[in-house]
Amino acid sequence: MKPDNDIEEVAEAFVSNYDKGTEDTQFNDAFPWFVGIVSGLITFLSILILILWLWADMNGVIIGGPPPTLTGWEESYRDLTGLDEIEGLDGSGVVVCVVDSGIELNHPDLQQLELAGWFDVINSHQTPYDDEGHGTAMAGLIVAQDGLRGAAPGVDLLVVKAIDETGTGTDSGIAQAVDWCVENQADIISLSLGGDGGFSFAGITTDQLEQAVQDALDEGVFVIAAAGNDGGNDDGDVSSPGSVEDVICVGGVTRLGNVWSGSSQGDNNGQIWPPMLPRSDPDKKPEVIAPGAEVPVLMAGGSGDGSWWGWASGTSASTAWVSGGLALLLEAHPELQREGASGGETAIELVKQRLSENSQMDDGQNDHDDYFGYGIFKIDFLIDSFGNESSTPLTKEMDEEQIVMISSSDANQAERRKTAKVPPVSSTKAAE
Repeated sequence: MKPDNDIEEVAEAFVSNYDKGTEDTQFNDAFPWFVGIVSGLITFLSILILILWLWADMNGVIIGGPPPTLTGWEESYRDLTGLDEIEGLDGSGVVVCVVDSGIELNHPDLQQLELAGWFDVINSHQTPYDDEGHGTAMAGLIVAQDGLRGAAPGVDLLVVKAIDETGTGTDSGIAQAVDWCVENQADIISLSLGGDGGFSFAGITTDQLEQAVQDALDEGVFVIAAAGNDGGNDDGDVSSPGSVEDVICVGGVTRLGNVWSGSSQGDNNGQIWPPMLPRSDPDKKPEVIAPGAEVPVLMAGGSGDGSWWGWASGTSASTAWVSGGLALLLEAHPELQREGASGGETAIELVKQRLSENSQMDDGQNDHDDYFGYGIFKIDFLIDSFGNESSTPLTKEMDEEQIVMISSSDANQAERRKTAKVPPVSSTKAAE
């Protein structure tokens, strides 16, 4: 018999069941209160977020920023082109003129920007605007801050609207824009556009824009222009005015370091008709390639769906990227700027020679390639090639004989130019 043990076991079981029942009763009593508190907190936070968004919308405040996909792509390109290796330079003291469709200064990444000058060839408006969006994207690649990061946010930025709301502009209008840039002391003119050139031979051209570009070059102004986007159906050469000898013509590269499929090929062997002499180093086209595939850019007007950031593919972006990078070089070496020129070799010729020697060539490449150029634009390589030496002052030797324009019919003149681009896509889609 085990009477004592059985009684103890029954007692312990009774107490255990009693305690469990008590706990269940307490939990059941507290659960509705817990649910109510959590529901109240969720409702309160939802209302708070709604009020915050309404306040931001009324006051023009942007909550958030570019999606991680875009900032990741941007970082890849900064690494590819050596921008992340540059310290202490932001383009200060260098004047860059962007000729495009304008600029939207209300963009959250342009809030700190103060334009050094504005000129509207299309509508003569005194206040900066951008009714097409391309210009904002290109300017942002140079001066954007906060969300995306431009290559040279410290430059003095001039903006000329010479591209209309349809994305096109006339030779005469763009030539007028280039002249305005020169008159307003630009050190660099960025032309993310291209088209067919006129009849030209031995430095003489029938093309009004090409002549304006040549005049700028003669003044010691660096001109950067797009190679064009006809790689999928190539017409045999880069676009004009990128085809002009001393212009730095830029093709496109992907984040993996391959030529972007749409980047135009250069014809450097010459041809009988229309006559063109073979190009020689360091002026073979394109000179370099730079970010041109899924490049993170600013979107004008929130792109109509509230997206301020997106991406674009095209040699337009490549051009702006090089323009910003070159501004860093001119800041580091003011003697290369047009106002610093006095004696010796011309700055443009010297920089182009250094570009041909210090760009990142493709695997197995040892010479200029009609698609890859002299290589991927590497601003760290380029600046390092000049070292810390105080360069000998430079001068631009002017030809004594003025170029005589060959008269031609309107049929020989390229009437309209398109921005060399693929329209930006919204940041929402880019994040997918």
